[in-house]
Amino acid sequence: MIQSESPSLILASQSSTRASLLRAAGLRFQARPARVDETEVKASMRREGADAEQTALALAGLKATRIRDVDAVVIGSDQLLVCDGVWFDKPADLAAARGQLWTLRGRAHTLVTAVVCHRGGQEIWREVARPLLRMRPFSERFLDAYLAAEGEAILASVGAYRLEGLGMHLFEAVEGEHAAILGLPLLPLLGFLRQHGVLTA
Repeated sequence: MIQSESPSLILASQSSTRASLLRAAGLRFQARPARVDETEVKASMRREGADAEQTALALAGLKATRIRDVDAVVIGSDQLLVCDGVWFDKPADLAAARGQLWTLRGRAHTLVTAVVCHRGGQEIWREVARPLLRMRPFSERFLDAYLAAEGEAILASVGAYRLEGLGMHLFEAVEGEHAAILGLPLLPLLGFLRQHGVLTA
């Protein structure tokens, strides 16, 4: 894999998981946090009748817009968890995480995962992945042990789980690209970067 010197890449995120995915793929990039009031954007989009995919794309695009660098390809990404039409946010504390996981127990949910790329202040590409995950009907004893083992690390995840770690024990079936489940549709992104001349085709 050969990456061009120009344009440079910027990840508009403070997510260590998304940064790790890009590093594992051998990409050179800068990570710059993009400040977006996600709660307000989600509420506004719901009032306007937007669905989860439109909202995830809007949030990803806003993050990319926040980074001002005319020479770079800026990558914005966002993820919404949807179960039976209900949108779930990152839990505020472990009590909220417990309640959320108990609600998702034994049910299927979708991780609507959007990525948007900007260059020169303009959107040049977008993609949405929709991994489907089904939690197994675990016991309260298991859930308590899981929360004790994982601690507050899961509060950074919209699903209150880390599939790359102990969170795998929560599930009986997973469909979709692993990287998209973690928060970034990496295979489509790499394909775009090849088409855009950032990576060797």
